[in-house]
Amino acid sequence: MESPHGVYRIGDSGEAVAEIVGKLQRLGLLTGGHDVYDEATANAVRGFQQERGLMIDGIVGPQTYRAIDDARWRLGDRLLTYVPSHPMSGDDVLSLQAKLQELGFAVARIDGIFAADTQRAVTEFQRNMGLPADGTCGPSTFKALQRIRPMATGGRPDALRAREAVRAAGPRLSGKTVVIDPGHGGFDYGWEGYGLRESDIAYDLAARIEGRLGATGVRAYLSRGRDQGPDELARAAFANETDANLCVSLHTDGSMNPAAQGVATYFYGNDLHGATSSVGEQFAGLVQREIVARTDLLNCHTHAKTWDLLRRTKMPAVRLEIGYVTNPHDSARLADPAFRDVIAEAIVVAIQRVYLPPDQDAATGMLRFGQLTV
Repeated sequence: MESPHGVYRIGDSGEAVAEIVGKLQRLGLLTGGHDVYDEATANAVRGFQQERGLMIDGIVGPQTYRAIDDARWRLGDRLLTYVPSHPMSGDDVLSLQAKLQELGFAVARIDGIFAADTQRAVTEFQRNMGLPADGTCGPSTFKALQRIRPMATGGRPDALRAREAVRAAGPRLSGKTVVIDPGHGGFDYGWEGYGLRESDIAYDLAARIEGRLGATGVRAYLSRGRDQGPDELARAAFANETDANLCVSLHTDGSMNPAAQGVATYFYGNDLHGATSSVGEQFAGLVQREIVARTDLLNCHTHAKTWDLLRRTKMPAVRLEIGYVTNPHDSARLADPAFRDVIAEAIVVAIQRVYLPPDQDAATGMLRFGQLTV
């Protein structure tokens, strides 16, 4: 569901705000009558965003708007079917995927998106249950899901499949495909500070990473041109079209507090539903540790989020927030081309280490570009 007018914040009113308030009330996050986006609404939105792994700002933009709409669905509320041009999403899809996985029917990732892999799992379940195998979840399929109990619970078969796919890809970088996503772009500059723009830094870093990956035989694609600024849905769609092995999204951070500083890395994960990209989490840890080991940026660690680029990419994806352009120390480092080279090498090394078996891996911060397995 798309936000009809973009962004809603304190002081706004109208039909869209009334709809947001109504849905928050039905979710039990807001009480009382509200006809305006007030502080109580903003607090409810912040609580929802924190619970759902979204950016916590108390503002309803397109992604939060979609997430609020997704949260209202329970398994059995509606017919679930695969629509290639606009896949259905919601908490009911999350529940369906989790149930199918428990029963041993392969779902690529528990992400709440009814895509082709979920349709295949539903079809296989229907065949096993003697139901019409049409890949659509209707009343008879819901009843069958309710009746069946898994023989064993626990474990992460999706994680095992993901790790096996990495092992089968082999340690060599040559022949692999990586999408590099420079954040923002066009008229969206992102954070600005000390003469730096987030969009410019992200694009420069992307070009440095692209060049290094190309030299190893990796097919590296940038998600945008220098003067373009696609939204996250378009960036995820582009990455999926390339059938990439990995996706790296590049950003810098900023804050009204000039003391805020450091580097953080994010991967797809939803604590509320226990859904995580296992390889994405591993990749995020490798990137974070390599950057921290090679630079003097403060370690702000790795975190699970449900941002669109992380959730909607078929391949493991990470998002980096590399320093604060609003911090004097971080901005000075980011302005230095030699420092950007260090960051680029750290990211390329982390990409290599995703594919290295334990007996061939190197200690964090020790592997150099010339030692990569090409």
